[in-house]
Amino acid sequence: MKVSVVIPVYNERENLPLLAQALQEALAECRYPWEAVLVDDGSTDGSVEVLERLAEADAEHIRVVFLRRNFGQTAAIAAGIDHATGDIVVLMDADLQNDPRDIPLLVAKLEEGYDVVSGWRKDRQDDFLTRVLPSRTANALISWVTGVHLHDYGCTLKAYRREVLEGFRLYGEMHRFIPAYAASVGARITEMPVRHHPRKFGRSKYGLMRTLKVILDLFTVKFLLSYFHKPIYLFGGVGLALVLPSTLLLVFLIIRRMVWGVALFTSPLFQLSLMFIILGFQSILMGLIAELLVRTYHEAQGKPTYTVRRVLNLKQERFSQARSRQ
Repeated sequence: MKVSVVIPVYNERENLPLLAQALQEALAECRYPWEAVLVDDGSTDGSVEVLERLAEADAEHIRVVFLRRNFGQTAAIAAGIDHATGDIVVLMDADLQNDPRDIPLLVAKLEEGYDVVSGWRKDRQDDFLTRVLPSRTANALISWVTGVHLHDYGCTLKAYRREVLEGFRLYGEMHRFIPAYAASVGARITEMPVRHHPRKFGRSKYGLMRTLKVILDLFTVKFLLSYFHKPIYLFGGVGLALVLPSTLLLVFLIIRRMVWGVALFTSPLFQLSLMFIILGFQSILMGLIAELLVRTYHEAQGKPTYTVRRVLNLKQERFSQARSRQ
């Protein structure tokens, strides 16, 4: 197997030489061949020149991808994963708060039969009010919504088997949700405490606004994990929740008009019931359209609705033929 360490870089000029040295020392005794894929996300502080020197000094291990502008951490990680060649992909930050010495430990944990090993900054060296507390709140919310319970979704230091990273694209701030995506295809997930150091150089690019973005992305993640294959359950459920009570209310108003002579059309309840009935039918129709889109997605691209962990005594050609018939 080969280990690929994917590292997004944005304005980390002072940290990069120390990071490269720490990687070489930590992975020197690794029994697997390794590479470090550093993705420059539009740095403006001279990180580009430092990365060029590091790549020249260690062409065997250092790979560098330069993005045209700053696309954000998730896009940089996606680019690194796309350019990595390893069977095991380890993600980490470039600010030296993650410790490269933990990488062999994460890989060793994968060898116990896991597909994802998530780092847990148990003794986190960040400001409590602005970093730690919002992170803990976000972790609890993500664990509750996705059903994948981890202490530290925000810790970039994680190890993955390559196959659990296939089949989905990353947008927004969704790199932190990769374990949840992996769980949706049956990945075995665990976590382990990792070292965490105070930042020595530069400043953090994260703020409280990032927590808001994560919460908004969580809506998308929940939809993709729970309703992507059957969107009618979401849209149809909302539609029925609007149509049925509104219909009963409309029947009550009609009976009230016939029995007690109370005006029907001048009642605001009549207008509300009609509005919610219309909205409910629209939601159901949107669900039906979404169902057509899902089927087009799977059938036009030949994407199966399942994932295979492994096969026994089955030739690969038969599996390929089965996929081509879907």
